[in-house]
Amino acid sequence: MNKKIKEISDDLQANEEYLKEKTKTLGCFIIKETEEWINDAKKRPIPNMLFNEFWYENELCILFADTNLGKSILAVQIADSISKGKPIPGFKLETKAKKVLYIDFELSDKQLENRYSNNYKNHYKFNENFKRAELNPNFLLPKNCKSLEEYIIETLEKTVKEKQIKVLIVDNLTYLNSDNEKAKNALELMKLLKKLTKENNVSVLVLSHTPKRDNSKPITKDDLAGSKMLMNFCDSSFAIGASSQGAEYRYLKQIKQRNTEHLYHSGNIIVCTLEKEDNFLLFNFIDYESESMHLSASLSGKSTEESNEQILELLDQGLSNVKIGAELGISEGAVRKRRKKLGV
Repeated sequence: MNKKIKEISDDLQANEEYLKEKTKTLGCFIIKETEEWINDAKKRPIPNMLFNEFWYENELCILFADTNLGKSILAVQIADSISKGKPIPGFKLETKAKKVLYIDFELSDKQLENRYSNNYKNHYKFNENFKRAELNPNFLLPKNCKSLEEYIIETLEKTVKEKQIKVLIVDNLTYLNSDNEKAKNALELMKLLKKLTKENNVSVLVLSHTPKRDNSKPITKDDLAGSKMLMNFCDSSFAIGASSQGAEYRYLKQIKQRNTEHLYHSGNIIVCTLEKEDNFLLFNFIDYESESMHLSASLSGKSTEESNEQILELLDQGLSNVKIGAELGISEGAVRKRRKKLGV
């Protein structure tokens, strides 16, 4: 019997030594053979798209834009899509329906009702997977919490676990941390959100703003408030840009990506219109175009009004949309949109 116990003990010790050799924890590092990292990764599912190549599962993603360009509108549309497992027309969704929690620091419930109804009647029907939360105005900060941000993150962790949330949208970062332009605060906040994604297997979309920017220049990562630290800690990021082609136009541009190639760059942005279909305010996919066509000072140097006049003149000459586009330095799709707007 003693011999058998000794054999078992020797086996356990040998196995422990083997594991120590294969996996070493030194300080803040976990060290394994590269082959083992890859074998471990093979056991986990391949991340699926939540909103085209802009945002994948288990990513911490940042969506940013200037004020009044529709960040919240697009975020609610994405949340609605994921909660129902139905893609937004023109965009890809690779997952089944998931539970979504939308933390709303922006709209009141009455403002929300107005956006998703027909003059406060005929209300849009959201899926039960779509949860929304507001900050309780009567809460008291616990003595053990150093800041509001820390308490919010703690509450989020508990909520994600108890409600089995798989997708979290925070609207917006400016409220969570009013000093997010400051590197130290931005760093701490992103660490907490990153920890949330890793430990709870949850996908996070954070909305943020741009300081006042020059709309004649392409959008870059430098347009995000607190850009350096925020960009370092997020997995992906995309932005909404205003369009010089009309007040109803918006475009989406990829700023950072890890799970895909850079597809939606300056030469291939996604153009949408912002409109209300019945009782739902939404982004409507239009086309892929060059960002230069939507900047306030286009490459051709012509204003929208001047271009429209030229389109009418060229139509009178019998030119096709393709030839008009080539003449003006814009795409055939842009010509079609202009003609539709002009009613010709």
